[in-house]
Amino acid sequence: MDLGLLEQTLAELGEPDYRLGQIWRWAARGAASFQEMTDLPRALRGALAERVPFSTLAAQAEARSRDGTVKTLFRTADGRPVEAVLMRYRDGRRSLCLSSQSGCPLTCTFCATGQMRFGRNLTASEILDQALHFRRSAGPVDHAVFMGMGEPLMNVENVLGACERLPEIGITARRTTVSTVGWLPGMRRLIDDPRPLRLALSLHAADPDLRTELMPVNLRHPLQEVLAACRAHHERKRRRVFVEYVMLAGVNDSVAQAIQLAELLDPRVFKVNLIPYNPTSSRYEGSSRKAIAAFRQELERRGLRATVRLTRGRDIDAACGQLAAREGRGAAG
Repeated sequence: MDLGLLEQTLAELGEPDYRLGQIWRWAARGAASFQEMTDLPRALRGALAERVPFSTLAAQAEARSRDGTVKTLFRTADGRPVEAVLMRYRDGRRSLCLSSQSGCPLTCTFCATGQMRFGRNLTASEILDQALHFRRSAGPVDHAVFMGMGEPLMNVENVLGACERLPEIGITARRTTVSTVGWLPGMRRLIDDPRPLRLALSLHAADPDLRTELMPVNLRHPLQEVLAACRAHHERKRRRVFVEYVMLAGVNDSVAQAIQLAELLDPRVFKVNLIPYNPTSSRYEGSSRKAIAAFRQELERRGLRATVRLTRGRDIDAACGQLAAREGRGAAG
């Protein structure tokens, strides 16, 4: 819900200050309406239902995978598309992939969101409402990654504002990861934040020219400066930085490129997540299992810890932006 509007409305109704926290605690525990908040006066519940929308987002479409992954497409009050994903794991983790922007302005060539028109930054309340939706519909959640639509560190203040309240939903700072393509102003702000939030760097190529081809932001924020900021984050937080590396067949998946990556990264600071490519409408294809295994083996032979991310939701277009694009085509047709 729009916490600013809620606070303003409570003040206009002459309610005591503690009501805001009282209502938020109900929402964080999964309440689906003001009417469920039984320790509020009945008249207040009715007034809030009339004046404050319970969510800043409206669920438009949902896709459910055989592996338990759920992806929801929302619309903001001004009609912007926003996607979020719930991922269930066998070890009991229930992790959310949250969006920080509607669309993305950074045009990474392999990313479905990068092929969309950029809308705007999301507010902290719109970010929180993604998490609250799944808290209501699926029960307790305990991990979050800002790897949905958008570049989180271009909207760093609202992302940090949401992170302030995520623990009350069940997601602590130590279980929250903020991903970035290497947006240096936001990285510096994240480093200064005292919470032990984890950082993930979308790298995808150790060679600067190839990285620029895949991710034009590399021209604005060169990789060596970005890696220096990652090292500063590690020094400040004492938490290893994840490197996200999407595996693209014939583009960045050779053994020679694995050697180049291993030479670039300090194993005391970085851990690599190799990501099988979830095909979009781009020109790229995913690497074979054999190529991924050989790449990982070369990294580990050189002392760099690497894992292959478990693919989730491949059968429901789970890559960022795919559901929005599909629904958009349906609407256009």
